[in-house]
Parts: sequence; C-alpha cells; structure tokens
Amino acid sequence: MEKKPKNLWKYTDTDKYQLHVTVSTVRTECADETIVYMEDLEKRKEAYGICGECNEPGTGEYWCQPCNAKRFKDNFKNWTSGNKNVDEFIQQSQLNAIHFLKYLEWIPFEKFQNITYIAEGGFGKIYSAEWSEGYIYYWDIENQKWYRYNQYNKYILKSLYNSSDICTEFLGEIKSYLQVYLEGIVPCYGITQNPNTKEYMMVLYYCEKGNLRDYLNESEFYINYKSKINKLLQIAKGLLDIHNAGSIHKDFHSGNILHDASFPFISDLGMCQPANKQSVKEEGIYGVLPYMAPEVLCGHQYTKAADIYSFGIIMNELLSEEIPFNDISHDQFLAIKIYKGFRPNISKDVPELLAELIIKCWDAETENRPTTKELYQLLVKWDDEINNIKSNYYDSDDSDDNYSENIENNQNNQNSEIYFQVKECDKIGKQKFKSRLNKNKSVNILTHPQAIYTSRLLNFKNLPKPVNSSNLSFQFNSDADHTIQSISSSVQLTELELNEFWQK
Repeated sequence: MEKKPKNLWKYTDTDKYQLHVTVSTVRTECADETIVYMEDLEKRKEAYGICGECNEPGTGEYWCQPCNAKRFKDNFKNWTSGNKNVDEFIQQSQLNAIHFLKYLEWIPFEKFQNITYIAEGGFGKIYSAEWSEGYIYYWDIENQKWYRYNQYNKYILKSLYNSSDICTEFLGEIKSYLQVYLEGIVPCYGITQNPNTKEYMMVLYYCEKGNLRDYLNESEFYINYKSKINKLLQIAKGLLDIHNAGSIHKDFHSGNILHDASFPFISDLGMCQPANKQSVKEEGIYGVLPYMAPEVLCGHQYTKAADIYSFGIIMNELLSEEIPFNDISHDQFLAIKIYKGFRPNISKDVPELLAELIIKCWDAETENRPTTKELYQLLVKWDDEINNIKSNYYDSDDSDDNYSENIENNQNNQNSEIYFQVKECDKIGKQKFKSRLNKNKSVNILTHPQAIYTSRLLNFKNLPKPVNSSNLSFQFNSDADHTIQSISSSVQLTELELNEFWQK
C-alpha cells in the first residue's frame, strides 16, 4: 500500500524570515528582515520546512512552487475567462507563484454575493462583495485538495473603465504589482468580469476602515503620535517595497492608502492609467493635483522622488488631519501656486522633527528629498525610540491617558528628541480632538466644489522651474507652555497676476 504523504511544513517565524523566498539575488533595502534566497536550500528548509510530496524545501509559507505549478497547470483546461490575454496572464502567475499571494485566479462573477457599490475613482468603480469560497491558501497534502481561506466576510471588486477591451500593457502593470513584496501592499486575489458591462474587475483585500481620509474622519478616538508614526512607517515600508521592485506608484495619494482594523496598505499599484490605454503617449498626465510633484505637473519624467513628494503630502494629511487644499479649486492657478512653493499648512501640534521631514519630502528640488530607504530608516529609528517604554504596547487608537503617563514615567528615552516632542504635541492634540468632538465633525470635511480628489487627466504646459516658498516659518519652544507655531507656506498671487503668468 502506497504511503500517504504527510504535512511537513513549518510555521514561519516572520520575525526572522520573510513569508516567501526572494527570487532575485539582489538584496533588498529592508535590512530588518532575513532574506531567504531561492538557491539557499538550507535556509528555505529552516524557514518553511519541506514539501511532503517532493521532499524539497518550500518557497514560501506552506507553499511548494514546483508542485503547485503542476496542479495549477493540470486545471487550466477547466476554466477560461473568454479572453486569451487574460487567460495566459493568470496562467503565468500561477506557474510562477512562490507564495499564495503571488498568484491570480479567474473567479466567475456568479461566485460573488451581495455586491454593493461603494465609490467611483478616476479609472473605475469600487464594490464590496462576499465570496464564501475564499482564496487558495495552500495544498492540503493529507486530504489531497486545495485549502481555501474563507474567514474574510468581504472583498473589494474594482471595475476598470473600458476594460472590456483590456490590453497586454495593462496586464503588464498588474504583473509588476505581483512582483512587489507582500507587506504594506493590498493583496490581489484574482480577476473577474461583470457579465452585464463586460468590464474586468480586480478582486482585492477588503479594508473595512476605508481610505486614509475615511479612517481619520471617522475615528472615535484620539490617534496619538506613537500610532501615527507607526502607520507612516508601514506606508513607507510599502513604498520601499514598490521601489525595490523597480516600480513607481505614480498615483500616490491618501485615497490610495487603505486601512483595515489595524494597518494601512498601499493600493492601486499600476492603476494610474486607463485599462485600455495603448502605447501611444497621452497628452498630459494622470493624478490628483494636490499630491503631484511640481516637476511632474509640467510633464517631466515621473521618478521615485515624485513618490516621495506625494508621501510628504500624505504624511502631513495624516499628522495634521487636514485634507490638502480642500478649500480651493484644483485648477491651473493652484498648479502655478504649487510651482511657486505653495504647500498645505502643517498643524501647530505636529512635532518639529516630523514637520522638518515633511518639508524635505515636498522640497521643489528633487535631489533635496530623502530617498525611500532614508525615509524608512528614519521612521524606524523614531518608532523604536517612542516604543522603548516599560509598559505594554497600547492599541493603535488608544485614547487612554495611560499612554501619556507611561511616556512621562519612562526614564529610557529622556534624551530622545522625538520622544520629548511627541509627548508635548500629544497634549495639544488631545485637547484639539476633544474640542472637535463637541462640534459637528462633517464641518471639517467640507470641500470646495472644484476640489477633485480622484485621478484625472491634467495638462499644464509651459510652467516654470519649481521653487520653494520663502515664506516658511516654524518654531518649537521648550519653555513651560511649550508653544508650537504652525508652519505656513503661502504664495500671495492675485488673479490678475496668475492670468498674466499663465499667458506668458
């Protein structure tokens, strides 16, 4: 009688190993994790265990790439999307998958229930839906079938405009999405198609708190700076993973930062162009004006530094809890002001070190902005200093005064500048939050009718070289009242001056 194969996988210690191997032999810039190379069999065996069928080390947690590729291939004959390009794209993802979040699946639309419209973005509509079957997690070797994870109640279905004529160029963008490391990026489980509109839809992880703006507006608790710095760290780590993969986000704004019960995730990698866009260059660029780097607005090549500029705007939005330029029209006049150094205000309760980092990120000169690695490492340092206390790690939305008390009583970080600033600014922030609770919260999110926060085609020509505003002031006083002056970056231009400037 043939011996039944056994489950020989090991639980992956994520404090020591990544969740899957690194195919490239180039070490990533995330130095806080042990990198497991594809050719390092002993490391793979130590990290993941071995496959109970082929006795080879796994390529990821509960995953054997060669064995699973064969299973996927044997099943190719049992499904089709009806589109050759889509079929081949999904098949390649399955053959090459080294982890359960590195493959795509064709999911027939009828498998989804309770489909509910949520919102409309720059390139499509977003729905929530239930998928009781769930995604493939691993091969159940003892029962000889796929084990599907079905604990999530909801998923996101993102339709893509004009995607009935989907092209290989767009599919290539999704391929780059799959090449990014897992953490910090919203997982994509597969592709489906609405039978009525014929538009293709991505099946994504559902973040119940919505986007970053929703998370801030709807929070019932004061979000302290310990939590905010940690969230910025997670976002920066996701952006670093994108840049390490050789990609650039190109549409980085708070609407594309999603938040589940605990963590923020970057979404829409590769979604900065219409689904049916061909290789012919469009006139203008796509994006959300307040988050776009000034050099991009005039048509210069999009670089990693442009993503850093966007990060600076997002960082200020998270820390100041104010939507950038929500009270003015997002038109060519705003574009000119941005070129002249106009930036969002930085709240008076933002710690000085964080404010300085924001200003560096949105500097008009790209070479003055920090690299993604520098940004990530600095946030790691600050996060470590703030969390180096003798108490337990409090909930991310902790409104308990114990947080401030533990900061006050801790003796380990009395020499940490960021620690001191956070302590003082949290006092101001808590009072500000309590005051806001007594008011109608909707007042804080009213926007100008021409303030547009979805990606769109922008075309601003003949803009001059970007400059920084000379009207930047910041002061952090360490006296008894700990008064903090807010940063202002104003550009005073009359409408006549703007019109004359635009005509030139």
